[in-house]
Amino acid sequence: MNTQDAISVAAQYLDNLSGHTFDLLNISKPISVESAVNLAKVISKLSPLLGNLIEFNTVEILNNQEIFVPFGEWKRQDPGFPDTIFIGSVQPTPGLEIKAWFPLATEITARFKDSQNHFQFDQTYVALLAWLPEALIYGKPKILDVCVLSGFSVAKARDDHYHNPPDYLVLEPEDTTQRTANLQQTNTNGYKFQGTNEELLEAEKIVNSWGKDGRIYQPTQDYQMLLRQLITRFKYRLDTNFAKMDRIVHPGIEKFKQRVYKTPFCGMEVGQWNKLLASRREELIQSALREHLAIKKGNIDELLD
Repeated sequence: MNTQDAISVAAQYLDNLSGHTFDLLNISKPISVESAVNLAKVISKLSPLLGNLIEFNTVEILNNQEIFVPFGEWKRQDPGFPDTIFIGSVQPTPGLEIKAWFPLATEITARFKDSQNHFQFDQTYVALLAWLPEALIYGKPKILDVCVLSGFSVAKARDDHYHNPPDYLVLEPEDTTQRTANLQQTNTNGYKFQGTNEELLEAEKIVNSWGKDGRIYQPTQDYQMLLRQLITRFKYRLDTNFAKMDRIVHPGIEKFKQRVYKTPFCGMEVGQWNKLLASRREELIQSALREHLAIKKGNIDELLD
């Protein structure tokens, strides 16, 4: 078994989790329509907790597969990147970064900030697991769908999407390999230009002097030195929304999102529930929940338009 074999087999088992209900916790059924509406507003706050619990159980599920036994075992890294790695005879070490997504939230809020330089052997993949309570806002957590993507492809899509010098810069972490493990930096960051129009024109001239490939992102030391000249000369602000997975515009993530939103669930498509619960139209939300999550698709679309 080589690195890609281990990732491929793990991805198949993760795909099989679609439709699986985890016996991790059980959210009680609301006792009134009002409490159901209130629960619908806050249920997404469970996602970080459920995400961690799903990570634990996913590692256990992988380690229960006999195919991995002769070669090693999956172990969580807490803290550390990626979430789980395969310790054993397979080199380079395979890894999985597991991201739980609650699709009734406004977006996929999980971030992916690790540098392209960490994926030179394409040994780490990202597993997106979409989940909902089995009765939409109550019950046990249920996996709706799973998507496993190359970590390198996600990092490259992120950098290509955001990087637009001199208006927006993506900067690699500085070399911290001599530090202890807990002090090493592995994350990229995004910076937005904050200077005047005159300064922006001046910065444009500098970028133009880099040649035809000067605007193409490169995680190399030489190119990063050029970017740092800009950030030391002009005013930039750190973008706190940088690298949210919903904003990376990765084709695989976008396809996965649309597939999840089209998934039938409790009488409507997940995307329709998302639209309804985000509408703040309490009367309509109460009506849907009162009908035991079984309003007809056509009626919802007509009322929300």
